[in-house]
Amino acid sequence: MPDNSTEQSKCRIVVDAMGGDFAPQNAVVGAVEALKLNPDFELFLVGRKAEIISVLQKNNLSFDENFIVNAEQVIEMGESPTNAIKAKPDSSIVVGAKLVRENKVDAFVSAGNTGAMMSASTLIIGRIPGVGRPTIGAEVPNIHGTCYLYDVGAGKDAKPIHLVEYAIMGSIYAKEMGGVANPTVGVLSMGEEEGKGNEVANEAYNLLKKSRLNFIGNVEGRDILTGKVDVVVCDGFVGNIILKFGEAVPKLLKHLLEQTAKKNILDALKIVLVKSTLRKALKSLDYQEHGGVPLLGVNGISIIGHGSSTPKAITNMVLKAKLMYERQLVDKIEKSIKEYSN
Repeated sequence: MPDNSTEQSKCRIVVDAMGGDFAPQNAVVGAVEALKLNPDFELFLVGRKAEIISVLQKNNLSFDENFIVNAEQVIEMGESPTNAIKAKPDSSIVVGAKLVRENKVDAFVSAGNTGAMMSASTLIIGRIPGVGRPTIGAEVPNIHGTCYLYDVGAGKDAKPIHLVEYAIMGSIYAKEMGGVANPTVGVLSMGEEEGKGNEVANEAYNLLKKSRLNFIGNVEGRDILTGKVDVVVCDGFVGNIILKFGEAVPKLLKHLLEQTAKKNILDALKIVLVKSTLRKALKSLDYQEHGGVPLLGVNGISIIGHGSSTPKAITNMVLKAKLMYERQLVDKIEKSIKEYSN
């Protein structure tokens, strides 16, 4: 790869070309499309060089082969993350994470094995000083805009201090990436009253109440959708269940509309007439629009995508990584964590 020893002002992003169910096709096409849309960054592709070049040629894509980093091994979706990282040092995920650690790139994007990406990011890139546990969040649309939910699966059995870290990092993300001036923060619980949660939630409540964050107390599951709060923190076990439940909502709506259309011809005609409007209304629920989710708390930018990511999803992942770099998310998280610790 090109020499990056000199001071670099442009964001440098490496994309795991072998990551995802449709790699390297979707990963390569989506990454190069991002460069076409916004060429003000340096793009690297990591993976089996011969296969990457084949995709470039097949799709008539122009890309400098000097920016392809060869990695012959691939961590498959079903492999044990920790074991795979140790057993496959020349995998695209391990090599990509090392590029970030060695400061040869600023961001790593992959739609590959989620567990392997989290492990590689945490163990190879490393955590930001003071962060006990990195977190991934979900941007949940609500009636006022977006609710940022942390954690949705980076860990489970969280300690109260971890929820505080999620709140700090989530607030910075909501402010810098979502444009929320002073994000409100709530602890997901069984009721709004103080003391309604389990031991972890109650202790996190007490810690957040003493913090300088815009903490509003306990919130309930419905508040995620009603727009009452900007950032919601919870254990990753609970958050992942909420995330997977929400992912099924569009499918249910589609099913209900189809069933309604079958029962009555007039209803079927009405549904056809509003189909375009419904598609636009539900656009915010489409994972392709958001791309992947960042793993906050690691000492670099790490974006994790869905295994079935389309080229469009990959494109949005890359552009999100670029924006995170420009907004200096990692530096701001490190500063905020340090201030809280003091």
